[in-house]
Amino acid sequence: MPIRVPDSLPALDDLSAEGVDLVVSEQATKQDIRPIRLLMLNLMPTKKTTEVQFARLFGCSPLQVELILMTTESYTPKNTEPAYLRRFYRRLRDVENEYFDALIITGAPIETKPFEEVNYWPELVDILNWSKTHCFRRLGICWGAQALLYHFYGLPKYQMDEKLFGIYNHEITSHSGRLMHGFTHVFPMPVSRYTMNKKQDLQQKNLDILAESEEIGVGMARDRISGDLFVLNHLEYDAETLNAEYVRDKQDGLDTPIPKNYFPDDNPALEPENYWRPFAYLLCANWLNDLYQDTLFDLTKLSQNK
Repeated sequence: MPIRVPDSLPALDDLSAEGVDLVVSEQATKQDIRPIRLLMLNLMPTKKTTEVQFARLFGCSPLQVELILMTTESYTPKNTEPAYLRRFYRRLRDVENEYFDALIITGAPIETKPFEEVNYWPELVDILNWSKTHCFRRLGICWGAQALLYHFYGLPKYQMDEKLFGIYNHEITSHSGRLMHGFTHVFPMPVSRYTMNKKQDLQQKNLDILAESEEIGVGMARDRISGDLFVLNHLEYDAETLNAEYVRDKQDGLDTPIPKNYFPDDNPALEPENYWRPFAYLLCANWLNDLYQDTLFDLTKLSQNK
């Protein structure tokens, strides 16, 4: 089955060129099937790139997936034109009476700030609280995962001495649920962050550690009761994403080291290869399958169950 995205979304051209199976909204409404509805709160500055990255992964499933894009109302992103946001993105007031199978919260380049100092934190708290009665499950990526862990579990993030940056091997430490089916015991994940969550904090809240690295700690965790998933790194990244961040940091005068295990021979002049993408596809396929088997057919019953 194809992924359903907003009509005329510029990402359609990129996804079509890659051979991703797509269906526009007008065609999808004619199909007698309830799609998996994913509401993605896109907090990344490179919104169009992030749209392509996630739509590509969700489009690999045999299920029909409807991806609805969401942004904040209390903060206007500087790197995306307002007209684009008005056309393709929705805000909480636009969806507050709707129901979704999952809320996805992307990363955001604000992780060194205390949560309460983030411009849109009060609005994000409203969105997270609303999601408990309107979204069956939650998926957090990097800072989005940390925000979920902080708001719902009271877990802090810890500042690192230097940026964790590169491709790091992670070892599967739990097969709780179906999410890690098909994974090799050790697999790579791109990492780009200045903070971390401690394993003992997660364990004290009875969260399952799915994958961790000897070098950088926990990479994925899950709440076995709610099914919420916390991915602290970036399997969705393209081959060139870390290079773009490396160049940007250098231009900003930051003393960022070369991404570890990324450039061939640690030479920035050589083109990196995306050898983590198969695991990104696998995780998203497993996550969608898990969601499909567990979610309610009538999502309006969410408000009665929580």
